[in-house]
Amino acid sequence: MNAYHVLTVLVCLSALFAYLNQRFLKLPFVIGLFVLSTLLSLLVVSSKVWFPLSTEALKLTIQDLHIDQVILKGMLGFLLFAGALHTDWQDLRRQIHPIAVFAIGGVLLSTILIALFFKAATQLFHLEIDIIYCFLFGALISPTDPIAVLGILTKANVPKKTESIIVGESLFNDGVGVVVFIALLQTQETHVFSFGGFALLFLEEAVGGIAIGLAIGYLLHLLLKSIDHYESEILLTLAFVMAGYSISNSLHLSGALAMVVMGLMVGNFRQHIAMSDATQEYVHKFWELVDVILNAILFILIAFVLLVIDFSTSLVVLGCIGVLLVILVRFFVVFLPHWTLPRLLRLGKDDAKLISWGGLRGGLSLALVLSLPNSPAKELLLITTYLCVLFSITVQGLTIGGLAKKIAGKSGS
Repeated sequence: MNAYHVLTVLVCLSALFAYLNQRFLKLPFVIGLFVLSTLLSLLVVSSKVWFPLSTEALKLTIQDLHIDQVILKGMLGFLLFAGALHTDWQDLRRQIHPIAVFAIGGVLLSTILIALFFKAATQLFHLEIDIIYCFLFGALISPTDPIAVLGILTKANVPKKTESIIVGESLFNDGVGVVVFIALLQTQETHVFSFGGFALLFLEEAVGGIAIGLAIGYLLHLLLKSIDHYESEILLTLAFVMAGYSISNSLHLSGALAMVVMGLMVGNFRQHIAMSDATQEYVHKFWELVDVILNAILFILIAFVLLVIDFSTSLVVLGCIGVLLVILVRFFVVFLPHWTLPRLLRLGKDDAKLISWGGLRGGLSLALVLSLPNSPAKELLLITTYLCVLFSITVQGLTIGGLAKKIAGKSGS
């Protein structure tokens, strides 16, 4: 199958599953698509039991898609820009302290804790896995996924303050997580760890990504302000996302952070001066459609990862332990600053519960684990990561609204 045929299949499945979900399941959009795609994947995987169907060709096709590269180098920039474009900077600024604490300190602490506990869990199963792979797993699973959060949380009627914290954290902590992941991956390849080199890479990627995002965001603002033609202005935003993300990554700067910053600037920085009311409406609607279409394709892609996983009982059990570990560490990482820095964060106990449970994982974590070099450790991490994403999207995504409603009812009474 060539690229056009693959894209045709993905779009057709997206349309079919979107229709079935809206007509019958009525689940939140991304959850409905992920559930239906997962069911289809399970049907294909189990077909060898009840029907003599060879799935090897399908597995090879999915492997040839290089889903990690499609997400990391193709879709991520568009999705982050679209999410940031529709985010109110004033809401984020009011919650800047908890966002900064969770997006930076939370990711680093979570990476360390998950790595150490996951290493202990593997030893219980007598599995030999290098500690560096445990740290890689901690780095890729610690950031909350902005794509999953924006696609699910904003429809869950979570209180505005809590929603702003979770959304803001998810927009920025993926950049931190990716930088940590890249640094650890280099350590795994060279077998040499340098804290100074790690810190330098972090500053280069993170600070450089924010700086280039500000620069190209301001340049885009000037160009948008100089004309009033919504078709041209939409095309400008599209060009800046594609070129800006590619240039940032080629310069070894965080393209993810650059797109977040640029999106926030376009959507918030003197928007009424840069664009007329009509242009604002067209630009926002265009990027809403891009967001919806790419989300649909993304969640079908990550469900199809199931087809290339070779499951075994011991690895699934260890993966389930990993899911529990990730959830427990998430609660600890959120509640620790809540207990120790109450005046800085100004979070209530109920806010901390919602932030802990609302830390969803999604396509970014799977893309990172798929980018690892082939090894027995990768198989373990892939299974564990997939189970974490499955639990996060289906269980946490479906229950976060109910938890918010329960907390609101308790506080109201």
